[in-house]
Amino acid sequence: MSNPFDQQKPIPGVKKILVVSSGKGGVGKSTVSTHLALALKEKGLKVGLLDADIYGPSIPRMLGTLNQKPEIENNLIQPLMAGGLKTMSIGNLVDEDMAVVWRGPMLFKAMNQFLFEVDWSDTDILVIDLPPGTGDVQLSIAQKIPVTAAITVTTPQNIALADVKKSIDMFRRVNVPMIGVVENMAYFELPGGDRTSIFPKGELEDYLKKENLKKLGEVPLSPQIAQACEVGVPLFYKPDSLQAKIFGDIADRILELI
Repeated sequence: MSNPFDQQKPIPGVKKILVVSSGKGGVGKSTVSTHLALALKEKGLKVGLLDADIYGPSIPRMLGTLNQKPEIENNLIQPLMAGGLKTMSIGNLVDEDMAVVWRGPMLFKAMNQFLFEVDWSDTDILVIDLPPGTGDVQLSIAQKIPVTAAITVTTPQNIALADVKKSIDMFRRVNVPMIGVVENMAYFELPGGDRTSIFPKGELEDYLKKENLKKLGEVPLSPQIAQACEVGVPLFYKPDSLQAKIFGDIADRILELI
């Protein structure tokens, strides 16, 4: 009986592949993916950002490419450019308010096109923003391409950690290296500089120690980040901001590990 993971093939022109996951929605995974991709670009790398959330794409709004459509050249979809990133999303192919009502075969066809029929040539690292959960898209990507590493995004409380554990377990089962966790909305900084926790602190630290996983960084709950994503002007258009530095430090830790 053949092993489906023996069918992996590289994406032409892509040197490394980093997938960004979460066990549940609402933890800011796409926000982290977008700013992490831009942070890696600021390190001098040629970076692509693939929005693999077919049912709920948000990367086009965050990058300000919502109404842009890709062109076809030499039978390849040309990724859009935003902030120095190559980027592609189903959100650039269908209207934002249109539901994508697809079952497995159509979903798999779309993912295959995004991986192998988009011109990702000359890309040092492709960041793939996965949908929440541990379903068809995650498994399909793990089977189709040699993923260099995975990271998971969580918020501090145990109700998020419970699902993050499932995400980490899935990648271990399919032999994708899980290199660490980003704690998003980890704290809120008050005007005087003190920090307060919006979410109750759960058992994340103990879990990471037990599983020998690194916390790659803590991202604050930031009105600046929220506003930047909402209007499609990511914070790396302001590379001197504190938030940009936080993502830059996370990018450094990831590059050390991969």
